[in-house]
Amino acid sequence: MTDKTFAELGVAQPLLRALETEGYHTPTPIQARAIPALLAGKDMLGIAQTGTGKTAAFALPLLQRLAANRQPAGPRRARVLVLAPTRELALQIHDSFRTYGRHLDLRHTVVFGGVGQQPQVKAMAKGVDTLVATPGRLLDLMQQGHIVLDRVAFLVLDEADRMLDMGFIRDVRKIVAALPQERQSLLFSATMPAEVERLAADMLRRPARVEVTPNAVTVDRIEQRVLLVESRDKRAALARLLRDPALSRVLVFTRTKHGANRVSADLDKAGFAAAAIHGNKSQQARQRALEGFRNGEARVLVATDIAARGIDVDGITHVINYELPHEPESYVHRIGRTARAGAAGMALSLCDASERGQLRAIERLIRRPLPVEAARIEAVAPAKPAAPAPRHSPPPAARRRRSGGG
Repeated sequence: MTDKTFAELGVAQPLLRALETEGYHTPTPIQARAIPALLAGKDMLGIAQTGTGKTAAFALPLLQRLAANRQPAGPRRARVLVLAPTRELALQIHDSFRTYGRHLDLRHTVVFGGVGQQPQVKAMAKGVDTLVATPGRLLDLMQQGHIVLDRVAFLVLDEADRMLDMGFIRDVRKIVAALPQERQSLLFSATMPAEVERLAADMLRRPARVEVTPNAVTVDRIEQRVLLVESRDKRAALARLLRDPALSRVLVFTRTKHGANRVSADLDKAGFAAAAIHGNKSQQARQRALEGFRNGEARVLVATDIAARGIDVDGITHVINYELPHEPESYVHRIGRTARAGAAGMALSLCDASERGQLRAIERLIRRPLPVEAARIEAVAPAKPAAPAPRHSPPPAARRRRSGGG
């Protein structure tokens, strides 16, 4: 956190009122560094993961600049374009713009695939101030003539490394080519593979660079343990962990969509209320699973890395890596879903013999060895199902965050 207030960073009074209502008082490091630079009109390259407060870091100054210049975008047009890799993240960013801009009388909409396009076409007909979109649906609506990008003054590309992972970089380049040359551009990425570096070089002009390393957060606030287990025993090891009621809201990561479905089904059979979220689920199914996890109907949410990028749920007590990720950076993103808003958290990783290489790579990245122990296994009998998880709210400390949104 920082010693400065949002007011001292230059945030205008209507935005301060919205932040006060949300209980955000102290800027995070990325907000303290990004907001003044963006208010000054600079392009920006941000190295930051979800959970550092980066959404507010770009939303607040862009909303302020929109409010200072009330020029309408015009039919089918937008003044701010935010590109996000997943539907969940797009919805989360859109909600943030609406929340922070509630006193500014600006128009916002969100565009993504997996649902009918007509409501999105209708929302864009009169033009909007901010458009948050996933690349595929945006390109589709552009090609049909429903969206025109010739008046975009501000571009944000969020989670560019996920765009690369999901094969969207070519679509992103097509979209950027349709934008005016004169604009303020921002690119955020948790990692910087070569293709993202090239995209940043093409998009940005003399950008301010803001880098917030997640490693300090990982080391300082999250208790981490590695449980050695045979691959065939992971199901039993996970069930045994979940018999501890201290694991009250648990996010479980698998590497594949099929794995997420299988683990979720196994947990349901063992009597644990679980749901799965991944890219093959419909938008309605993903939102239903996320809402069930948020309100306590599902005690466990099983997710893949890409789907989890849009998960912003307070009060996650434990993250469990059912399988270690191939990329060590993904480990940091995963475990950062707990210990948010100043709360404590725990990350547990089930590691079999084939994953020792991934474990060593993770330890190199976070610059510390992780405590390792043998997993305790017990037979998973088809016992009577456990009582459904109680509907509950996040702990009070997590309910009202003390810094801007992720």
